Amino acid sequence: MKEMLKTKLHKADICVVGGGIGGMFTAISAARHGAKVVLMHDRPVLGGNASSEIRMWISGAGTRVRDLQETGIMEELQLENMHRNPERNYSKWDALLYEMVRFEKNIDLILNCTCCDAQMEGSKIQSIKGFQLTTYTWHCVQADIFVDSSGDSILAPLTGAEYKVGREAKSEYGEEFGLEVADRHTMGMSILLQCRETDHPVRYTPPAWAYDFPDDDAMHNKPHNIYAINTNFYWIELGGLQNSIDDTEEIRDELLKIAFGVWDHMKNHGDHGAENWDLEWVGFLPGKRESRRYVGDYVLTQQDVEQCPHFDDVVAYGGWQIDNHLPGGFHMDAKGGKHLQKRRLSEPYGIPLRSLYSANIENLMFAGRNISASHIAFSSTRVMGTIGVIGQAVGTAAATAVKYGLTPRAAAATKIHEIQAALLEDDCFLPGLRRRPSALAQSAKLTCDYGDCSALLNGLDRRIWGNDNGYFGKTNKAITYTFDQPTHVQGVRLVLDSDLDREYTDGNPDALHTSTTLFFPKSYNGTTFGFPKCLIKHYKIEAKSESGAWETVLEVTDNHQRFIKHPLDLTATAVRFVPLSTYHSERKTEDYGSSTAHVFNFEVF
Repeated sequence: MKEMLKTKLHKADICVVGGGIGGMFTAISAARHGAKVVLMHDRPVLGGNASSEIRMWISGAGTRVRDLQETGIMEELQLENMHRNPERNYSKWDALLYEMVRFEKNIDLILNCTCCDAQMEGSKIQSIKGFQLTTYTWHCVQADIFVDSSGDSILAPLTGAEYKVGREAKSEYGEEFGLEVADRHTMGMSILLQCRETDHPVRYTPPAWAYDFPDDDAMHNKPHNIYAINTNFYWIELGGLQNSIDDTEEIRDELLKIAFGVWDHMKNHGDHGAENWDLEWVGFLPGKRESRRYVGDYVLTQQDVEQCPHFDDVVAYGGWQIDNHLPGGFHMDAKGGKHLQKRRLSEPYGIPLRSLYSANIENLMFAGRNISASHIAFSSTRVMGTIGVIGQAVGTAAATAVKYGLTPRAAAATKIHEIQAALLEDDCFLPGLRRRPSALAQSAKLTCDYGDCSALLNGLDRRIWGNDNGYFGKTNKAITYTFDQPTHVQGVRLVLDSDLDREYTDGNPDALHTSTTLFFPKSYNGTTFGFPKCLIKHYKIEAKSESGAWETVLEVTDNHQRFIKHPLDLTATAVRFVPLSTYHSERKTEDYGSSTAHVFNFEVF
């Protein structure tokens, strides 16, 4: 007897399609703001291009421009990885990404499930449907707002949402790097390699179907320095001249032939210092750069990323260079950098909320490489550090829209200040904006046992534009809020120095800004990548009662995060924060290596 495959129904406030960095951060942010979230992802592991299936490290504004490291959920993830995975092990990384989503309250995670249908009512999405290969089950998700973080923008063809593919002509947006005539060419996709140096010679016999590259000219003079541990062979890239969705399988086959041929070249054709190196891993899932880009109420352009205008609805930022991989990919000669079009940026540019929701589908948002941007602007916004802050912004905005029963467009028009305030409160940086301190902190008297701590309430929780914006104190010296009368305190907010520029963090400098690495020279085998020495590890919060006695209400001995909010729920006449550092006889400390307490915010609320 024939059986029908079962269907499971999910009801949520917000449905996110795609579990890359953008989709993950969207789901986490929305869930933390009280929304019920379903995250549907078509792979067994989370992280998208950052996962163990593709292995591209997370890059962003802070990788290129000083003082612009992404904070919020992004720095939370990076610090957790540095703390628990100093060897940069991909299995531990996958587990961390899984943990952040699977065990976040309010998220229903559906893995191995491919979205393939959508039900519409006019210009509004009613539900989506996906097939889960591991259980042979259909999953139907009904939600108020849908967020497409699928990369390829699967909800565009399923809903009729407006989108673009390819490169614009100069006449469309007046961009310097625009074409004389528009085309549908894109950046290509890449397959990465992971290699490890051993203490003995390692033979390599390529598969018969691999391409043969007898010399550098045959490889179009692509860079292949085996001793640079941040080498990832990004130039094993194809697909820009084809359809980057329809032709993915064919492109993958060609990339594999190139990848194994490149390793054969390095092992068997000329002296590349690779005699003792072993090919540890080759990606069979290409990392895709570009396909469909949605059209929102605003399209970000080259002028926006270079001239950095202020947007009243700014909710995220970028700073990665204009990094336009030309469609020819591997087949273009690399001499003189002719296969890339680059321009460095010196300032962060804002990303408006109007670029993160659909122009014609009223409850569709997007968080990923598919935002509303021209091809040239996209060449900067596409990196995962920027995608992460976009995801946190979209999740916060979507949760706010749900809270008030609004569409994303209406929320952008009427609740933008609330959305921005929530992002700033959650340790996100927004160019041109300052966080407003709590009313309780502003009304209390702020003092410290050492130095000047007034910067703690200036609303900027990072070094930026030549200003430190923090307080340099000493360990075992308190920062205190004193109230005129016994006052109810709900909690405290802390932002500590996590060395965003990784200046004082041990480890190879090529890898300090990356969450993972692909090349392991023998000299680094077993080497861990350090933790920020300046972060405060041990501290306590004390409250003063009406009788005048100080009591420790909270003590943290193993902190490894920059941004912390502690609920307290107490009545006190004063509250103080005391960073601690205890010296042992061996003169080792319980901190990460610094006896200075550098704090960007300590605040009562």
